[in-house]
Amino acid sequence: MLPFLPATSHAYLLRAAQSLTDAINAIDDTPRRYAGAHVAALQATAALLAARARPIQGERRAQKNVWVLLAELAPEFSEWADLFAASAQKRAYAETDSLYSVSVREADDLIREVDHFLALIETSLGLDSHLPLSTGLVLRPRSA
Repeated sequence: MLPFLPATSHAYLLRAAQSLTDAINAIDDTPRRYAGAHVAALQATAALLAARARPIQGERRAQKNVWVLLAELAPEFSEWADLFAASAQKRAYAETDSLYSVSVREADDLIREVDHFLALIETSLGLDSHLPLSTGLVLRPRSA
Protein backbone atom coordinates (compact mmCIF):
# COMPACT_ATOMS: atom_id res chain seq x y z
CA MET A 1 0.00 0.00 0.00
CA LEU A 2 1.33 3.44 -0.93
CA PRO A 3 1.58 6.01 1.83
CA PHE A 4 -0.76 8.97 1.78
CA LEU A 5 0.99 12.07 0.51
CA PRO A 6 -0.55 15.44 -0.16
CA ALA A 7 -1.11 16.19 -3.83
CA THR A 8 1.38 19.04 -3.50
CA SER A 9 4.12 16.57 -2.56
CA HIS A 10 3.46 14.56 -5.70
CA ALA A 11 3.38 17.71 -7.80
CA TYR A 12 6.69 18.94 -6.38
CA LEU A 13 8.31 15.55 -6.98
CA LEU A 14 7.20 15.65 -10.62
CA ARG A 15 8.53 19.18 -10.98
CA ALA A 16 11.83 18.17 -9.39
CA ALA A 17 12.24 15.27 -11.81
CA GLN A 18 11.40 17.53 -14.76
CA SER A 19 13.79 20.27 -13.62
CA LEU A 20 16.54 17.72 -13.16
CA THR A 21 15.86 16.19 -16.58
CA ASP A 22 15.93 19.66 -18.14
CA ALA A 23 19.26 20.35 -16.41
CA ILE A 24 20.71 17.10 -17.71
CA ASN A 25 19.52 17.86 -21.23
CA ALA A 26 20.90 21.42 -21.33
CA ILE A 27 24.15 20.03 -22.72
CA ASP A 28 25.69 23.28 -23.96
CA ASP A 29 24.41 25.61 -21.25
CA THR A 30 26.44 25.02 -18.11
CA PRO A 31 24.87 27.83 -16.04
CA ARG A 32 21.39 26.55 -16.91
CA ARG A 33 22.41 23.01 -15.93
CA TYR A 34 23.61 24.20 -12.53
CA ALA A 35 20.63 26.44 -11.84
CA GLY A 36 18.18 23.77 -13.00
CA ALA A 37 19.70 21.16 -10.72
CA HIS A 38 19.52 23.54 -7.76
CA VAL A 39 15.87 24.30 -8.54
CA ALA A 40 15.21 20.54 -8.62
CA ALA A 41 16.68 20.29 -5.10
CA LEU A 42 14.36 23.10 -3.97
CA GLN A 43 11.36 21.32 -5.47
CA ALA A 44 12.29 17.98 -3.89
CA THR A 45 12.63 19.76 -0.56
CA ALA A 46 9.23 21.38 -1.05
CA ALA A 47 7.74 17.91 -1.56
CA LEU A 48 9.15 16.73 1.75
CA LEU A 49 8.10 19.89 3.58
CA ALA A 50 4.57 19.62 2.18
CA ALA A 51 4.35 16.11 3.61
CA ARG A 52 5.92 16.80 7.00
CA ALA A 53 5.23 20.42 7.93
CA ARG A 54 2.26 21.26 10.09
CA PRO A 55 0.93 24.77 10.59
CA ILE A 56 1.41 26.19 14.04
CA GLN A 57 -1.52 28.03 15.56
CA GLY A 58 -1.06 31.20 17.53
CA GLU A 59 1.72 33.69 17.25
CA ARG A 60 3.27 34.45 13.91
CA ARG A 61 6.66 32.88 13.37
CA ALA A 62 9.56 34.41 11.53
CA GLN A 63 10.05 33.27 7.96
CA LYS A 64 12.87 30.82 7.47
CA ASN A 65 15.00 29.78 4.57
CA VAL A 66 13.92 26.48 2.97
CA TRP A 67 17.26 24.90 3.87
CA VAL A 68 16.83 25.85 7.52
CA LEU A 69 13.34 24.36 7.47
CA LEU A 70 14.65 21.16 5.87
CA ALA A 71 17.26 20.73 8.61
CA GLU A 72 14.66 21.39 11.31
CA LEU A 73 11.88 19.16 9.97
CA ALA A 74 14.10 16.41 8.61
CA PRO A 75 17.37 16.39 10.58
CA GLU A 76 18.55 13.39 8.56
CA PHE A 77 18.87 15.82 5.63
CA SER A 78 20.80 18.54 7.46
CA GLU A 79 24.03 17.88 5.54
CA TRP A 80 22.09 18.14 2.29
CA ALA A 81 20.56 21.40 3.51
CA ASP A 82 24.07 22.74 4.18
CA LEU A 83 25.26 21.68 0.72
CA PHE A 84 22.38 23.32 -1.10
CA ALA A 85 22.44 26.45 1.06
CA ALA A 86 26.12 26.83 0.19
CA SER A 87 25.39 26.46 -3.53
CA ALA A 88 22.54 29.00 -3.57
CA GLN A 89 24.78 32.00 -4.29
CA LYS A 90 26.44 30.19 -7.16
CA ARG A 91 22.98 29.40 -8.55
CA ALA A 92 22.13 33.10 -8.39
CA TYR A 93 25.23 33.86 -10.46
CA ALA A 94 24.38 31.05 -12.88
CA GLU A 95 20.91 32.52 -13.39
CA THR A 96 22.50 35.73 -14.65
CA ASP A 97 23.72 33.60 -17.59
CA SER A 98 27.33 34.29 -16.84
CA LEU A 99 29.41 31.71 -18.67
CA TYR A 100 32.03 31.91 -15.93
CA SER A 101 29.75 31.50 -12.93
CA VAL A 102 30.12 27.73 -12.74
CA SER A 103 32.31 25.13 -14.37
CA VAL A 104 31.09 22.15 -16.34
CA ARG A 105 32.41 19.93 -13.54
CA GLU A 106 30.48 21.86 -10.89
CA ALA A 107 27.26 21.56 -12.89
CA ASP A 108 27.76 17.84 -13.48
CA ASP A 109 28.59 17.24 -9.82
CA LEU A 110 25.52 19.14 -8.65
CA ILE A 111 23.31 17.22 -11.07
CA ARG A 112 24.57 13.92 -9.66
CA GLU A 113 24.10 15.12 -6.08
CA VAL A 114 20.56 16.34 -6.72
CA ASP A 115 19.71 13.08 -8.50
CA HIS A 116 20.79 11.16 -5.38
CA PHE A 117 19.02 13.65 -3.08
CA LEU A 118 15.76 13.28 -5.02
CA ALA A 119 15.96 9.49 -4.64
CA LEU A 120 16.51 9.87 -0.88
CA ILE A 121 13.53 12.23 -0.60
CA GLU A 122 11.33 9.78 -2.50
CA THR A 123 12.39 6.94 -0.20
CA SER A 124 11.85 9.05 2.93
CA LEU A 125 8.30 9.71 1.72
CA GLY A 126 7.69 5.98 1.44
CA LEU A 127 7.92 5.87 -2.35
CA ASP A 128 10.16 3.82 -4.58
CA SER A 129 13.06 5.93 -5.69
CA HIS A 130 13.48 6.71 -9.38
CA LEU A 131 16.18 5.14 -11.51
CA PRO A 132 19.14 7.53 -11.54
CA LEU A 133 18.54 10.17 -14.18
CA SER A 134 22.20 11.17 -14.34
CA THR A 135 23.58 7.66 -15.02
CA GLY A 136 24.69 8.53 -18.53
CA LEU A 137 26.19 11.84 -17.49
CA VAL A 138 29.73 12.16 -18.80
CA LEU A 139 32.16 14.90 -17.93
CA ARG A 140 32.86 16.95 -21.02
CA PRO A 141 35.74 19.30 -21.59
CA ARG A 142 34.63 22.88 -22.06
CA SER A 143 34.93 23.89 -25.69
CA ALA A 144 36.81 27.06 -26.53
